[in-house]
Amino acid sequence: MIFLRNNILLERDLTFDDIKPRLLGPGHGAPGILACLWLEDFLAYQVASPADMAINLVLSRTWNIDHDLAASLPRAISDIHKIQHAAHTGNPIVKPRWPVIPFRTPKGSSAPQYGPDGNIIEGSFQSHQVRLPKAKSDERHLEDALPVEAVRRLIPSINNKRLGQKRESYKAYVPLDVPDWRPLAVEKGSQESCMKCVDTFLGEVIASNSKTFRIFSPDELVSNKLDAVLERTSCNFQWDTLSRAQGGRVIEILSEHTCQGMLQGYTLTGRTGLFPSYEAFLGVIHTMMVQYSKFTKLWRQPCGSLNYVETSTWTRQEHNGFSHQNPSFIGVVLNLKPEAARVYLPPDANCALSTVVHCVGAKNYVNLIVGGKPTPVWLGRQEANKHCIAGTSVWRFASVDGGINPDVVLVGVGVEVTFEVIAAASLLRKRCPNLRVRAVNITDLMVLNHKYAHPHALDDEQLSILFTEDRPVHFNYHGYQGLLFGRPGLMERVIIAGYKEEGTTTSPFDMMLCNNISRFDVATAAIHGGSRVNPKVAVNAHIEISALRHEAKKVQDYIYKHGEDPEETYATPSFD
Repeated sequence: MIFLRNNILLERDLTFDDIKPRLLGPGHGAPGILACLWLEDFLAYQVASPADMAINLVLSRTWNIDHDLAASLPRAISDIHKIQHAAHTGNPIVKPRWPVIPFRTPKGSSAPQYGPDGNIIEGSFQSHQVRLPKAKSDERHLEDALPVEAVRRLIPSINNKRLGQKRESYKAYVPLDVPDWRPLAVEKGSQESCMKCVDTFLGEVIASNSKTFRIFSPDELVSNKLDAVLERTSCNFQWDTLSRAQGGRVIEILSEHTCQGMLQGYTLTGRTGLFPSYEAFLGVIHTMMVQYSKFTKLWRQPCGSLNYVETSTWTRQEHNGFSHQNPSFIGVVLNLKPEAARVYLPPDANCALSTVVHCVGAKNYVNLIVGGKPTPVWLGRQEANKHCIAGTSVWRFASVDGGINPDVVLVGVGVEVTFEVIAAASLLRKRCPNLRVRAVNITDLMVLNHKYAHPHALDDEQLSILFTEDRPVHFNYHGYQGLLFGRPGLMERVIIAGYKEEGTTTSPFDMMLCNNISRFDVATAAIHGGSRVNPKVAVNAHIEISALRHEAKKVQDYIYKHGEDPEETYATPSFD
């Protein structure tokens, strides 16, 4: 294990005794890609599950391999049929040994050995290029532009027996039976984890859709707070004695690219899947997701949406540290075609429930939901639903006079950063009562897109109503600040704070301080902005800002001394 030397919670320098040996297996890195090509049905070999089959891996993958492909294929198919028949008749084979045929061929083995120009094609780098650019017109290349008769005889005469025309390969989209989320809503004012509420709801989805919904998880279901779904289903480990052939709806394997591949295949064949992951590791499947989105746009609509849930975000990495702090997948989704891209940052548990309901029931989208740790439930059931439908709204309870005639607009986009906005508004209500604050939350990031560039984008009039026509606006944003945002007439009065690659293995609130998105930073920005339009604020601005900076330094000193945040840090802000 590698420790950061500047870890503020370390009380002494590291020694060799601090270095812990680790056994590295298929995981997030490139070696995992090669290993998982062999392991797609070897789901018991992972971090959170029994791994007693690991020693038998090579043996089970190297039996009855014949160098003669023609002789090997019938035997392999026969073995597969035996395993399948045993499972279908209720007598599954314990630890079945699936046949694998290593097949090594020259690059471009099906091409002519030499091209018309005499250059080698088969077994050469040139086989990757267009070596026959006039194949459809040059008589020297082909006699009639058709495969030879020996090949045509092998093509099934019945269309639905041809590989590209089998119904299973393009099965139509089957909408989910989406349960009512409202009975699962949480009482306004309580504390709840959005992931735990989503977890309960997904259990209901599985119960209502036992054949058309799956969760593909990179082996961190418990850590991602989704383990309650296992009360309704199980993990599908083919070789595990207790769970084989039980039809579990959860696929767990520590390989994001393998999960993405299975999710794509599952979605293309009419079903719906969900992919929860640590925020930092969704970047592993960046190009896979983009290419899939391009493919479905042209060839496969309608189909179920790809649904991603980011958990363990950079704001709460007090034990994993800098390597696990990376919100870049938001930008990946934003760069897709507007018709497909959807990014949601629900601020509390009820909003998360409303958002997930929409995502699993939608089609043709790439949905990204950014989750979070336990937080106050700001909105009741109906309020949350209206807020999520609109994508954004003024939070009157945290605004002066319900947000009328503000001096400054404070905007939260994300769970933890919105908490800091509300905490700042509460702080300002007590310390700077002359400052008129409007608090806004954005749960649908696409509302900030350019006018007409996205179906959810606010038009200029709506934008002016929400953010005023001339008042300073401060954004506290979960992602990289460079992503927001370029609307004409707004940028000159907007300050955007977000993750700026500052962090280590430290406390949650210290992460807020390091990235200048804490309540003290938000309150300071509010006073700066408000002093430009309100002389009553300006006259004491320096004193109040100095006091806020001093208090922030005291809190940070406490964190460095005690290794934790002050106890009152996450008490629900009040506006009495």
